[in-house]
Amino acid sequence: MNRLKTNILTALYKSEDGLTEKDLVKTLDLPKKLAKKLSDDLAGMKKFGDVTNKKGVWRLKNAEDYFTAEITRVTPRSGFMTDHNGELPVEYFVRGRDMCGAIPGDIVLAKKILEAEEGRSPEAVVLAVLEESTALLTGVVVAEGNRLMVMPDKLCDEPLYIAKAGTNPLHVGDKVAFSIKKRGERHFDHTVAITDSFGSSDSAKAGAEAYMLVNNLHIEFPDEVLHEASKLDIDEPDADEIPRRLDLRGEPIFTIDGADTKDIDDAISIARAEGGYKLGVHIADVSHYVKKGSALDGEAFTRGTSIYYADKVVPMLPKELSNGICSLNPNVDRLAFSCLMNVSADGKLLSYRFEKTVIRSRVKGVYSEVNRILDGTADETIKEKYDRVLDRIPIMRELAEILEKNRVNRGAPEIDTVETKIITDENGVCVDVKPRDRGVAERIIEEFMLMANNAAAALAMKEKFPFVYRVHEAPAAEKLLTLGDTLTALGVNPEGISERSTAADLAKVISDSKDSDKYVVINRIVLRTMMKAKYSDEPLGHYGLVMPEYAHFTSPIRRYADLSIHRILTDYVYALSTEKLTKKYKKFAAEASMQASNTELAAVRCERECENLYMAEYMKNHIGEEYDGFISGVSPSGIFVALDNTVEGMISVTRMPLGEYEVQHGVILTGAANGKVFTVGDKIKVKCVSVNVNGGFIDFDFAENA
Repeated sequence: MNRLKTNILTALYKSEDGLTEKDLVKTLDLPKKLAKKLSDDLAGMKKFGDVTNKKGVWRLKNAEDYFTAEITRVTPRSGFMTDHNGELPVEYFVRGRDMCGAIPGDIVLAKKILEAEEGRSPEAVVLAVLEESTALLTGVVVAEGNRLMVMPDKLCDEPLYIAKAGTNPLHVGDKVAFSIKKRGERHFDHTVAITDSFGSSDSAKAGAEAYMLVNNLHIEFPDEVLHEASKLDIDEPDADEIPRRLDLRGEPIFTIDGADTKDIDDAISIARAEGGYKLGVHIADVSHYVKKGSALDGEAFTRGTSIYYADKVVPMLPKELSNGICSLNPNVDRLAFSCLMNVSADGKLLSYRFEKTVIRSRVKGVYSEVNRILDGTADETIKEKYDRVLDRIPIMRELAEILEKNRVNRGAPEIDTVETKIITDENGVCVDVKPRDRGVAERIIEEFMLMANNAAAALAMKEKFPFVYRVHEAPAAEKLLTLGDTLTALGVNPEGISERSTAADLAKVISDSKDSDKYVVINRIVLRTMMKAKYSDEPLGHYGLVMPEYAHFTSPIRRYADLSIHRILTDYVYALSTEKLTKKYKKFAAEASMQASNTELAAVRCERECENLYMAEYMKNHIGEEYDGFISGVSPSGIFVALDNTVEGMISVTRMPLGEYEVQHGVILTGAANGKVFTVGDKIKVKCVSVNVNGGFIDFDFAENA
């Protein structure tokens, strides 16, 4: 479609009552020499059904098919846009040839061409770019003859002309960020300006830094935030604040975290009591230091969450707070917000209260050390370190086992997911990849945090004041039905799975497969069936935990959702009425919930993308080596294989037996001419044949093809 036709459609879309030809000439500011072309184009557009003419007034035909949208994703052959005009956002698929050169962040005029079908997004075409995004994109410097150009990572598969190279010298293979300097009608017609260079594209560190930049995930803090943080670079709390609080410095309170954790935001205390237990969960009182309306608070809201990848932390708060005055470091006074609970002998929450406290942690516990105490392998050095709390550790395990049993009895699925641990050297290069250990101590702390989170939400629901809840809705009926079909295809009895399945039904599927060779795969499939948890100002309950009341109270250093409810609970503790709490926090709770959900999704995407880069960097030094693994996914283009060390790669269909492949039930790949069937969960031996660190891709082949 030529530029004039595009401008005509845009003008007619913006006009409520239509436009005459004279109006169009004026609106489009057309010179006289284009008046004849305008008439010809209007006639052609009418012939092809784009516009109508009634009494000299031109209007869009089927105007309801036209809408404005934001471009969200672009690949060399397609893209996606989101229409935000309705009650709920609608995502449309766009073929590459119909993108009109639009890039992520552009606001475009679009036309719907296909309705949504089962399993497929509706389709649309871009007619015009209404607002041009200034978003940065990433690519790799390549040589075209004697000229350096940029091959974009995702925009298109042809190199782009560099109109402005920036201040640093460029080299072939450099990972760079660029902006669009001058736009063309297609992606490969754009010219670019280099804004940043990160070093070799064969470096995971360079790729991660580029990803952070172009996705506005800022590593550095603004000057005004650092200025406020510098005022809080203190060793002890204000002495005037301590008398206002419940003093728990004499209690045997301690923390348990990973060995390298610096931002310690939770501590515990525990004791046996008549008929049960006294459990204290003591959380860093971040809201005391991060005041609403401050630069610190504004930046924390924008970031929403800390991001953890490889050996890096991109914190929500500056280190003066996250590693300093807000971190519950041992043997120093710290301000805390404590949830003090009375728990029955059978693990029921009898009562609870929230108190502003001052604490002094006895020891900085480490998961691996506590696990050694629990399994009886601790040496004298470890026992001496934990001497002041050693008698509390068996009580911890005792209560946690009761709570874990109760959770299982509620029907909460025990989904066993394996996290990846990336190990880097002093230069930030990945030298090992392994599953992250999760022992008894980790599960104990998790159970105690769940109980405190539950108490916080229960209080808000009881008193009916605004809150930020952690919610997890039931799976859609169609996903549950698909789960039943998938299990059947895998040879697993789908008993109890229907469109009305409870969490307990899903839990049974997992527990019944515990000793099966499909156990890991069934965990993944059940997890994909469930909805993603999110934040909401409405108490929608938590399907996966089988809890009607749940929130995130325990990590305010790392999550803005937790900081938000600390702020609300502080006013509640200081006796603000429900009416005043509602007036003060109703809008805030809704905004904080939305922002926390959005930033969590962005953080998860970042961590996943960066993890892929580091895995590829590691495997770069293991090309030619053979590994045991299992088929983790199938598609018409090949099979995905996960190794025991959590690395995942792909065997392309080009390396597979000849055939016309088809996916059945999402887990079986059929169509090989030799009759071979590939099923998710099947064990397989593979050989690493190639790696693309820049894209985070790892290519495998069957070991027998070596």
